[in-house]
Amino acid sequence: MSNLKLGAVESRFADLIWTHAPVSSTQLVRLAEAALGWKKSTTYTVLRRLCGRGIFQNEGGKVTALLSREEYYAVQSEQFVEETFSGSLPAFLAAFTARKRLSDEEISELQRLIDENRR
Repeated sequence: MSNLKLGAVESRFADLIWTHAPVSSTQLVRLAEAALGWKKSTTYTVLRRLCGRGIFQNEGGKVTALLSREEYYAVQSEQFVEETFSGSLPAFLAAFTARKRLSDEEISELQRLIDENRR
């Protein structure tokens, strides 16, 4: 799954798919033209690339997500922590909070997540 990274434009296109999926490839061409100014050939080229990465599939003219948006971002987060902090979530949090103070709400949410994962 190391080939899942999306560039800025690919990310905007993926968001179109996630928002409208399942979507016909014809409708996706219209959406990409309106939102990104793309021609049909560009839409199909990028779609084919993202299908090849295992994020989406296009079967019978119907585009569906193989990974949800949440699953995609979870994988990206895991890879970032693994590559940047040798897989250490505490090291990531220490670096993150070194320059940004967490709000009481954020601390409560993190504590809730920790408590849930202890069970």
